Amino acid sequence: MPHDSRAFRNALGHFATGVCVVTTRGPDGAAVGLTINSFASVSLDPPLVLWSLDRASDRFPLFMAAERFCVNVLDGAAQPLSHRLSRKGERDLLDEPYAEDAPLPILKKALAYFECQVEARHDGGDHVIFVGGVLSFGHTDDGDPLLFYRGRYRALTGEG
Repeated sequence: MPHDSRAFRNALGHFATGVCVVTTRGPDGAAVGLTINSFASVSLDPPLVLWSLDRASDRFPLFMAAERFCVNVLDGAAQPLSHRLSRKGERDLLDEPYAEDAPLPILKKALAYFECQVEARHDGGDHVIFVGGVLSFGHTDDGDPLLFYRGRYRALTGEG
């Protein structure tokens, strides 16, 4: 049965996701980032996470060459950063504060971060699925996550 890609994407959009920025360092050592909403935990023991990257992304070669990455879970106030790093040609962290003394760029305003070593890359159609072994992580109890639902950024409303 042939499928309509737009209709499929719209159906997937009914699953609310958190928004993250994956960071790494380019070959020149520069901090680079990419907005994703494909982050998930895989295993607690050993600690593993995954995310996927579109093969058509202009950052695809950078992340394919990287052996490490950091997933930064975004706060609701980080919508401008998320929007900027979701566009082609926008990969620099610019004025976004991050831990410059760390091996990987860890966003200082992240609700949580996961520094990872690439454990595996798997073919996923028009994406590559990255599985990362968590080397270190941290989190804050302040703030609410940035969410994406039905093609738009959203915020939590009320307590659960």
